[in-house]
Order: sequence, then C-alpha cells, then structure tokens
Amino acid sequence: MAEALADGLHNIGEAAALTGVSAKMIRHYEAIGLLPAMARTQAGYRIYDETALHRLRFIHRARSLGFPIRQIDSLLALWDDRSRASGEVKQLALAHAAELAKKVEEMQAMQRTLEQLAHRCQGGDRPDCPILDDLAGDPGR
Repeated sequence: MAEALADGLHNIGEAAALTGVSAKMIRHYEAIGLLPAMARTQAGYRIYDETALHRLRFIHRARSLGFPIRQIDSLLALWDDRSRASGEVKQLALAHAAELAKKVEEMQAMQRTLEQLAHRCQGGDRPDCPILDDLAGDPGR
C-alpha cells in the first residue's frame, strides 16, 4: 500500500476525503458500475488514481444537483465520449430541470395544504383536529 500511495494513488478513506463521497457510497458506485472496478493492492485494498477521483467528484456534483443514478450514468457516458454532441447533455439537463420544477410545484401545493389545515386547527386542549381528520380521509368530520 505504501508503494501505491507513493505513486500518487489513494486508499478509499483518502478518496472519500478528497471527493466528498463517503467510502460506503464509493463502494456502491463501483458495485453498480458508475465507477469502474478499482485496482487493488496485494492485500486487497482498493486504490484510486486521479481519474477515479475526478469521476467521483463528477458523480458527487451531479448528485448534489439531484440527478438520479440512471441519468448520472448517461451523463458519465457522454462525458467519456469526446465525440458527443453537447445538445444531448443540454437535453438531459433541461429535462432534469423540468422534473425539479414539477417537484417544487408539488411541494408548494403540499405546503399550502398543510398551512390551510393548520390554520383551521384550534390547537388547544380539545381533541377535534382537522389535520388528523384530513389525514384520515374524513375532512368533514
């Protein structure tokens, strides 16, 4: 392992610290194929080069933007393909942005509903609760 580290390679703990991706997620990304199988030391420890670290940073950033794994896989394939058309990347990004906008609208609708229910609730010592009635499917109760 010392020889690998001297060659600029990193163990999984260092890779995690350098990329912001936990060791558990690094193993997961390798298991599902987002990260190729890493070389190993004679003792069986994974070792990561700069290319792997760069790929992990890419995955981490894509996850921080809310891309699902299947889309990250597509983005990585496009990133790896130097003859790609940037239009494909743009199309994926815009489709994801539209999905996020839809989720934001749904969450805002949930927020409004909860605020309306809370407004109708007396909040005192009485057992009547329009919030629980609504959750139970009995808003007229």
